Amino acid sequence: METKTTARIRVRLIAAALALTATAALPGAASAAGYPDRPINLIVPFSPGGGTDISARLLAAALGEKLSASVVVDNRPGAGGQIAADLVARSAADGYTLLFANSGMLAINPWIYKLHSDPVKAFAPVSLFSDLPFVLVVPASLPVKNVADLVALTRAQPGKHTFASSGTGGAPHLSGEIFQQATGVDLVHVPYKGGGPAMTDLMAGRVDMLFASVLETMPYVSAGKLRALAVTGATRSPAMPDVPTIDEAGVKNAQSGSWTAVLAPAGTPQAVIDKLSEAIRDVAAAPAVKAKLEAQGAVAHGSTPKELQELAASERERYGQIIKARNIQTN
Repeated sequence: METKTTARIRVRLIAAALALTATAALPGAASAAGYPDRPINLIVPFSPGGGTDISARLLAAALGEKLSASVVVDNRPGAGGQIAADLVARSAADGYTLLFANSGMLAINPWIYKLHSDPVKAFAPVSLFSDLPFVLVVPASLPVKNVADLVALTRAQPGKHTFASSGTGGAPHLSGEIFQQATGVDLVHVPYKGGGPAMTDLMAGRVDMLFASVLETMPYVSAGKLRALAVTGATRSPAMPDVPTIDEAGVKNAQSGSWTAVLAPAGTPQAVIDKLSEAIRDVAAAPAVKAKLEAQGAVAHGSTPKELQELAASERERYGQIIKARNIQTN
């Protein structure tokens, strides 16, 4: 006969078993509870010192403090981000290897490169981190004071004027194509191997215009070597408050730029994804982080995994249409 004591023990054992079963039924619940318990590697697809790297290091420091764990930046440049993407795609889906991607890797590269890692299937979205609008700049010697002047000048001389970019197929190049499509002007694209040579030739007047980040252009605008005509984001840049948006300048449907986001290998437990996403959103909302990003011409912008997934899909469709319409190809 079962005594009251043994009955109580049996009830406790059943309750414990049910609790274990419920925990096991929640994917990643156990791993998220103790996560992270060792350093997290944040893989950056670009060289140290650039704008993306600076943003990644800002995130790594703040995220590490938020999660009480070390977040280590690992730069893996090359092949338009494919080296870094492939590394993360092959990594264990445990939340300890993450990719700091930009919009070009998710929305542009699938249309113009043969990728080893499908950005849709190989990764799980975690969170956006920042928006990076571009600035439309011209040499100080070019006889235009605003976007309307530039459109009038280039429209009167189709095929004569040029726009530079840091390379074919990059977000600055696509910004120039979007500008042409929105204004109806006919420009000659001059691609360079990086933003530095493009900026040098722009200041020398060898090319007529360029879309580049606030961080890249601000010193030359301040020095009077370049003239900033518009920023390509939805709002004015805090770093250049007197420069109108492209929409304010009279050009509709021409917003462009780049953004950064964090991805994890596909199959990472959802509980880990959610914990990371919440932490990144908190970091992006911190006043100190927002101020540091604004100093670079960027805007802090965290998101849920679903919001990032939807943005990437929308941008991929938009850029795909532009790439096809403008017949953009890489050699």
